[in-house]
Amino acid sequence: MHWIFLFLAFLIGISNAVQSGVNVQLRESLNNPILAALTSFFVGFVILLIAFACFNQNPIPSLSDIRQISWTRFMGGVLGAFYVLTVIFIVRNIGPANMICLVVAGQMIAAITIDHFGFQGFAVHQITLPRIAGAVLLVAGVYLILKN
Repeated sequence: MHWIFLFLAFLIGISNAVQSGVNVQLRESLNNPILAALTSFFVGFVILLIAFACFNQNPIPSLSDIRQISWTRFMGGVLGAFYVLTVIFIVRNIGPANMICLVVAGQMIAAITIDHFGFQGFAVHQITLPRIAGAVLLVAGVYLILKN
């Protein structure tokens, strides 16, 4: 595994924690949680448009091609909106460390399940004793951090 991918994954974790606080501050500045989520997504949309204009090398599918895509493949946007809006509502109450611990625990349980069954076209990686032990240790760590 290339070290740059590991480093980028680590940076995603940092940005996730920082994003929570930034979005809450935006909520407080705008005095509106849904407008804060919309604003956050709009800024992200602009950044993605710039990245698309600068770096895209793939052909753009036609409208008829897009219509053929199953609606379930567009759920990433729904899940992203759920994440951002929920974080804006809960992070001040439970704190960023508690929130991230619970997010990571949920991600790990979902990821191990997806891996085991090969859902969404992923390669199958069976649930093994070391994977179960790692998940149990992660959940135990979440418990200890949530205990404060």
